[in-house]
Amino acid sequence: MSRRAIAALFVTALLALAVVIVAALGINRDDTSNAQPSGAVVAPRSAFEGAQLPHGVRAPDFRLKDENGKRVTMREYRGRPVVVTFMYSHCKDTCPVQAQQIKGALDDIGHALPALSISVDPAGDTQKSVDHFNAEQGVTGRIRWVLGSESQLRPLWEGFHTTSQSPSSEHLARIMLIDKRGFQRVGYPASQATPERLAHDLRLLEKE
Repeated sequence: MSRRAIAALFVTALLALAVVIVAALGINRDDTSNAQPSGAVVAPRSAFEGAQLPHGVRAPDFRLKDENGKRVTMREYRGRPVVVTFMYSHCKDTCPVQAQQIKGALDDIGHALPALSISVDPAGDTQKSVDHFNAEQGVTGRIRWVLGSESQLRPLWEGFHTTSQSPSSEHLARIMLIDKRGFQRVGYPASQATPERLAHDLRLLEKE
């Protein structure tokens, strides 16, 4: 088939699509357009600002060390919502933004809530580099890091469906909210998170 014939078919398909769209718009202008068909099921709108995750997805548990060499686990935070993010201490773009989003949310709430950063760069994240990052971002004592070897951290990356930092690709910049029972409830791409949205959803989780 010649290029001209292919182009003609493409244009015809576009025109046909336009006709369907116009017809649909005409139907939607009908006074009965807002009526739901008998037996139709309408999903309720989520009260959360972030994306609600599938029911029953538990946050992976772990027993590792934080930036001060103290034991840190997910289980120790049962009974409180937990903010979980994924950063590396030498990051200069997305990670400082994530840290500031979390800091702003905690400021908005007005009281302390647990916030964990799971390292995505096991080799590069040391106590010294993490301390420097936290001090630079003003989150010392507010964001606690989860450190370990690649083999120790990989189950966490997989359990939270995220990726690690590598020389060839940037890690996924995400923020997760864990409920009081340890389930993953709300997720945000970092680009869609704001302190206000995070604070709103954390308040909802606190009330549950």
